[in-house]
Amino acid sequence: MVKASYYDGKTSRRHQVTLTVVDGVAQVRGEVERDCPISQLRVSERFKRAARKVSFADGAYLEIIDAQAFRDLLQQTGHRDTLVVRLQQSWRHALAACAVLIAVVALGYLYLLPLAARGIAAALPVQVDQQIGRGTLEFLDQHVLAPSQLDVRRAAAIKARFQALTAPMADAPAYDIVFRKSRIGPNAFALPSGQIVVTDEIVRLLDDDDALMGVLAHELGHVHRRHLMRRLIQSSAMAATATVLFGDVSAVLANIPTVMLDLKYSRDIEREADDYAIAMFQANGLPRQKLAKVFEKLEQAGGGADGGVSPYLSSHPANDERIAHILGAR
Repeated sequence: MVKASYYDGKTSRRHQVTLTVVDGVAQVRGEVERDCPISQLRVSERFKRAARKVSFADGAYLEIIDAQAFRDLLQQTGHRDTLVVRLQQSWRHALAACAVLIAVVALGYLYLLPLAARGIAAALPVQVDQQIGRGTLEFLDQHVLAPSQLDVRRAAAIKARFQALTAPMADAPAYDIVFRKSRIGPNAFALPSGQIVVTDEIVRLLDDDDALMGVLAHELGHVHRRHLMRRLIQSSAMAATATVLFGDVSAVLANIPTVMLDLKYSRDIEREADDYAIAMFQANGLPRQKLAKVFEKLEQAGGGADGGVSPYLSSHPANDERIAHILGAR
C-alpha cells in the first residue's frame, strides 16, 4: 500500500489516498476511490528530489508520498523504465551521450555542413546571388575601400585582356572587374553577384599582367563554383535554410559584412579555385609559373619589416605545398 495525494486535474484540491495493485488493476482508496488497469496509467520519470506521479487518461494524477513503497510496488508489478530513462540515470551513459553529441556536431560541421552548403547553393537561383551581392560593394566602399586611383587606360587594358581569355568550363558566369583603392593593402576578392574587386595595391605590387590574370582567374573560379554562397550558407546555416524554404534573404544579407571582412575559404575550396585558374591558364597558353608568382610575391611583400601578412594571403593561405601543386598540375 502506497500513500499518495490524488488530484482530479480540474481543481487544486488534494485528496489523501492509498494506492495498491490487484491482478493488474490499480486501486485508489481513501478520500477518492477509483480503479484503473495499470496498462492505462503513465508513470513519470525518476528524479532525485521530485515526487513521482501516476497519471490517468482523463488528466487526474497521483503524487506519490511514500517513494520506497512505490518503488517496491513497481518492482512487484514488473514495471520497467524506458531505455532513455535508464540511460539518463547513469553518469557513464550521460557522459557517453555527451561525447557522441560532440562528435556528431564536430563531424557535421566539418563534413556534413559543407556538403549541405554545396547542395543548398546549387539549389538557389542565380538571382539570389545577385540580390546578395548588390549591396555588399556599397557597404565595403563605405568601410574598407575607396575610389580607384589607377590610370583609366591601365584598368581598361586589364579588363580587355582578361575578357579575351577563354574560360576553362562552359556556362561561365557573367562577371565585372571593378577597381578600388584599399585601406588594408593588396587584395582581390569576388562577390556572389560576379563582381571581382581588384585593389590598386595588388595591381602595382604584381606589376605583371600574366600574374594579374592568375588572380582574376582564381577569383572567377570562386564565382563559377559559387564559393562565397557556400561560405555564407555555412556561416548562417539556419538563415540559409529559411532562404531556400521561404525566399527571405534578409538573414543571409545581414551576415555578409562579417564574412567579407573575415573571408577564409577551406583548403578544398581554395584548391578548387586554384585548379580553375590552372585550367584557364592551360586553355590560353599562359605559363603557370606566373600563377605561382602571385603567391610568392605576395608572401614576400607580407614579410617586410613590420612582419605583417598580405590581406590576400590572410584569406588565401599560400604555402610551398600549394605553389608546388600549381607548378606540378597536369
